Amino acid sequence: MSQCTLCDATFQCGQRDPDAKEPCWCVALPPAVPVPGSAAAGCWCPACLQAHIASLTPPAATPAK
Repeated sequence: MSQCTLCDATFQCGQRDPDAKEPCWCVALPPAVPVPGSAAAGCWCPACLQAHIASLTPPAATPAK
């Protein structure tokens, strides 16, 4: 198990778990959104990483009528 460096939640990280049979859940998220800070800062849990991505994603434009 891994521990989120933002909220301290525990979660399964497929990159760090030597027994993982599938890639980490985070590979399904947009690859263009780096986790701020250094890689040494550690992983974020699904909730924190998804919230961070949502904060960077502009809302969809409403089509003109």
